[in-house]
Amino acid sequence: PAHWLTAPARVPQMAQVSTRLTKLLGIRHPVLLPGMSWISTPPLVAAVSNAGGLGILATGPLNPEETRASIREIRERTSKPFGIGATLMMPGAEDNAKVALEEKVPVINFSLGKGDWIVEQAHAYGGKVIATVATEKHARSAESIGADALLVTGHEAAAHGGDVTSLVLVPCIASRVRIPIVAAGGFADGRGLMAALSLGAEGVAMGSRFATTQESPVPQSVKRRIVSSSENDTLYSKNFDGMPARVLKTPKTQALLKKPMHPIVAAWKSFSAARDFGIPLWKVIPGLVTQWDRMYLMSMFGGATQSFIRASQGDLETGVQFIGQSQGLITDIPHVDELLQRIVSEAAQVQAGNEGRFGAALQGGGRVVVGT
Repeated sequence: PAHWLTAPARVPQMAQVSTRLTKLLGIRHPVLLPGMSWISTPPLVAAVSNAGGLGILATGPLNPEETRASIREIRERTSKPFGIGATLMMPGAEDNAKVALEEKVPVINFSLGKGDWIVEQAHAYGGKVIATVATEKHARSAESIGADALLVTGHEAAAHGGDVTSLVLVPCIASRVRIPIVAAGGFADGRGLMAALSLGAEGVAMGSRFATTQESPVPQSVKRRIVSSSENDTLYSKNFDGMPARVLKTPKTQALLKKPMHPIVAAWKSFSAARDFGIPLWKVIPGLVTQWDRMYLMSMFGGATQSFIRASQGDLETGVQFIGQSQGLITDIPHVDELLQRIVSEAAQVQAGNEGRFGAALQGGGRVVVGT
């Protein structure tokens, strides 16, 4: 076993991690699968929830009918709590969120938009709302509208992480809000979970780690590529989809780093993406004229959609794969249940090791407890 797993105290074989987040969401372990497009599908969402975490469905690639069908499929696969994600600035996202509210999904996770109406309607049926943020300003705003928790995304994360690393961002925001925080960006094992708790978070999101499991729809060839890559094999730039994003380092993404997609080409491709997602062009064209800055970003994202889809199909020569720096911690492709058990066991060992270092002063003061 690795040196860091060697603990001076006995570690319980069956442990759970109890935090404000687990109590808020009714889950066993404070570990979340974030809503990653083309990855966080019903089978993976249900697998994470069944294993004691919280799976969040990605609705970005879905139309309202597909969102409703996916929610019902998840309910067929699990009786545990789960959530859906909605990136509100994207076309169709509000419609998908409304479907989730109609279906009374236990947890709604929104980002990049005003979610006060989501909070109000979710709370009406007892649902919980998590707001994804990357700055203190947005964290305070989300808390002020009644969000139940925050998913705080650091610079290390896959896709659209913030400018500040998790090591600094998480404790900064944790010290300035009262609601629970879920740390995202750089977390992939039990060490990361315990580090996040030490920084003031009440749980973690592990997108890249769950993307590289047996239940994940990511092609095996891409999973193997991630396993063989290091923490240095990512690129961060706004050239990939119009917003600063972290992706897997490949010849394709290195080329995009030097020369981004032309805005006119992006706008044209966004029309094609809108058609593929069943979004009427009348919802897209007016914004290109009246809200150019916002629609430029949406056009760039829409134009990049085919690249993301190709990667989801295993094509890394012309496709672009979101991935976080935590890929350097990913060395295998386990089943979700096995992975979560391992994470909690590792966290317990880290806790035991820390108690051994500090002596009797910490006995009984930690968060890792034996029980069901």
